[in-house]
Amino acid sequence: MAVTVQEIPVAFEGDGSGVGELTWGQLGIWRRTQQTGRTMNLVVAVPMADGTPVAELVGMLRFLVGRHPALRTRLRFVPDADGGRRPMQVVAGSGSVPLQVVEIGDDDDAAAAAVVDELRSQYELEFFDYEHEFPVRMAVVTRSESAAHLVIGYSHVFVDGAAIRALSRDLEHFDRSGGAAGSATAPPLTSPNALEVAQAQATAAGRRQSTRAVRHWAAQLDRLTDWPTPDEPQEQEPRHWELVGYSPAMELAMRAVAARTGAGTTHVLLAAYAVAVSRVFGRDPGVAQIVVGNRFRPGFAELVSQVSQHGICVVDVAGAEFDEVVARAEKAVTGACFAGYYDPVECDALLEAAAASRGRALDITWHLNDRRDKTGAGEGDGIAPEVWDVARVLPLSRWYWDRKTPVFDGSLFIQVDSEPLVPSRHVPDAPPAVHLEIWTDTRAFALRQVEALALEMEAVVVAAALGVAPGQHEVLAHG
Repeated sequence: MAVTVQEIPVAFEGDGSGVGELTWGQLGIWRRTQQTGRTMNLVVAVPMADGTPVAELVGMLRFLVGRHPALRTRLRFVPDADGGRRPMQVVAGSGSVPLQVVEIGDDDDAAAAAVVDELRSQYELEFFDYEHEFPVRMAVVTRSESAAHLVIGYSHVFVDGAAIRALSRDLEHFDRSGGAAGSATAPPLTSPNALEVAQAQATAAGRRQSTRAVRHWAAQLDRLTDWPTPDEPQEQEPRHWELVGYSPAMELAMRAVAARTGAGTTHVLLAAYAVAVSRVFGRDPGVAQIVVGNRFRPGFAELVSQVSQHGICVVDVAGAEFDEVVARAEKAVTGACFAGYYDPVECDALLEAAAASRGRALDITWHLNDRRDKTGAGEGDGIAPEVWDVARVLPLSRWYWDRKTPVFDGSLFIQVDSEPLVPSRHVPDAPPAVHLEIWTDTRAFALRQVEALALEMEAVVVAAALGVAPGQHEVLAHG
């Protein structure tokens, strides 16, 4: 296959330049990359309409970077009080970003797929040069000089998932016929930029917000009890393994329980997780960190920046029917969201103090990240139980170990999506399903325990939807 590569420098200009402290969201991701050695870069790959000219993508890149200060921000490191260096954000008023162009042979679908996968991997795994590189990388795969695929990578320090969706919506204002002229016709942005957000966080009101949030974290930590040591793990190489799950039954069962309880499917998911953690690991109450988007805060809905932070959920299940656990999970998520906006340095100091007071490390690096397309809690993301035959689709579930990596975030990281993270895993003509990527630290857990946790999460919610005791759904499913 013939593949050629070139780079087009794309010059930009934009308002809002300056230097300032990092926002809490930016600092939280920055600290995590330094602690784990993981880039946390966000990558999007999309097919392009036939005949899309490369010049249009040049204009689109210029439009987005010039319009949104987050995409033209770099870091500057200054001396800190502890003798180290701390990062500051520097927003440029002008500059240039490269557009990578990869030309492949006509009608070479295998080559296109291979190039896209290679670019995705490169953008995901390679750290940005934070001091010298702007936090966006873009590549276009072309055939006969027309775009076929677009791959975009972002530094998570400056952009979160909601920001990427906001960028996509803002492209409605891009004048595709005029390229760069699109920026002149777009309405002005109404959201604060990251420099302004950081300034607000440094005020007395901002400090009070952080203190209230960290106080909530402290109250949740106080609820956690010592829990049994898991089965003896056998560390693998690489250290972190991914268990992939595909479960139509779990998705449909969560919708059915949501319809019955009036809660959101996110709350049903957290309840199933809490029950499964209790049964498999003997940990009750269970703890999970969730991602709080913070988009409900004033001015943040369309903000292109990194404002998401972790929230802490503690849910106890002892002596409760599943619907009651769902109600407890809903309350935990609400509290986590209101306390998901804080100074990460202050929160980390709390975690260190809590570990010191207990005389041991406090492992709460158990994450549940629900990234599915859904409506909000209480807005009808449930369906009536009779619409789908949950038991009938249970045999369609698939679970297998897949990727491995030397670094990841925490002991247990469960990501839940509406579509497979890797497009090749798509199952055509299938009912709605959850796609789970469960990353585990093999130093912390035996692989068989992680498998048991995944299967138990599915079993719990399926049993709740069918109104049977846990474990009976296998018989119903297989006749």
